[in-house]
Amino acid sequence: MTSAEILTTEGELVRAGSEPESVSWQQAMRRAIRSSLHLREQLGLSTSTESIPGISLAEADFPTFVPLEFLARMRPGDPCDPLLVQVLAAPEENREVAGFTSDPVGDGPARIAAGLLQKYHGRALAMPTGVCGVHCRYCFRRQFDYSDTADSTDPATDNMRPAWEPMIERLRESPEIDEVILSGGDPLTLSDGKLDRLLTAIESVPHVRRLRVHSRMPIVIPQRVTTELTTRLRSSRLTAWMVVHCNHPQEIDTAVELAVGRLVDAGIPVLNQAVLLAGVNDDAEVLESLCRRWVDLRVQPYYLHQLDRVAGAAHFEVPLQRGRELIAALRDRLPGYAVPTYVTEVADAAAKVPNGF
Repeated sequence: MTSAEILTTEGELVRAGSEPESVSWQQAMRRAIRSSLHLREQLGLSTSTESIPGISLAEADFPTFVPLEFLARMRPGDPCDPLLVQVLAAPEENREVAGFTSDPVGDGPARIAAGLLQKYHGRALAMPTGVCGVHCRYCFRRQFDYSDTADSTDPATDNMRPAWEPMIERLRESPEIDEVILSGGDPLTLSDGKLDRLLTAIESVPHVRRLRVHSRMPIVIPQRVTTELTTRLRSSRLTAWMVVHCNHPQEIDTAVELAVGRLVDAGIPVLNQAVLLAGVNDDAEVLESLCRRWVDLRVQPYYLHQLDRVAGAAHFEVPLQRGRELIAALRDRLPGYAVPTYVTEVADAAAKVPNGF
């Protein structure tokens, strides 16, 4: 094995900078890396014994999960690779830092039914699953209790309907809600069959008009954007939007370009939201490149989020003033439609809070 190759969990060689052999998205989920030490080994990085206890403690709190499709875009031998930094468990996660909590955005108090949150007027956020296609170490829901999500009901029979019923019933009782946001977890980790049944249930609520799908899957496992998925979203009576999550231009390879293109070509508007992360994208050139890549692909840069202050993620935080400076630099370099809105999510606020100048 050369330094430009990665040995996968199934003994498959993957050349760095290229995608592994194409498999179904379900197979991609099954063969994902599940250990930070293994991840470091495959990238030719040090696995010093003194760091193992801290890494193990971090992984006990929030397990590692990295698809090979994402791994293949990382630079072997580079511990500061911006994709690796997002997913590599680190001892710093174990530090207690004032102001960093288990629920920084107030998800708990916003729960109005099993698997359903409402924070903002006219919108409800449904969490049909707690499963994700990648575990990002800065995730604000890394300590969220997903025990009442719909996908936890009966995996043996693929039957989610009993767990849907309280959520759908609450939507029926709330005529002010005209938009449902599918989040999680990641809703695109549901099979096309489950997703179809979920959409059918939401479509049965007459006052719901729009559907927003928030997903990292088109980025980390782009083959998830199947013909069945795009056809179902296009045929919905709801106006469907896709919001992807991508933080660095290195995440966008040919497979991602094609996946996003399939969505846009199907008439589904695609937005991107990113999180401002120290050591990943706290640089004007990086953010400019990210925004340019997206608008070239017909994707709207939507939000740049200030880090949600979840316990275990303090080492990712960028000072607010630095974020403002970066947005000012983007405004100087890009057309207005290519500049994301820099926001903070504040618990109990009526909307995302813009981080003005």
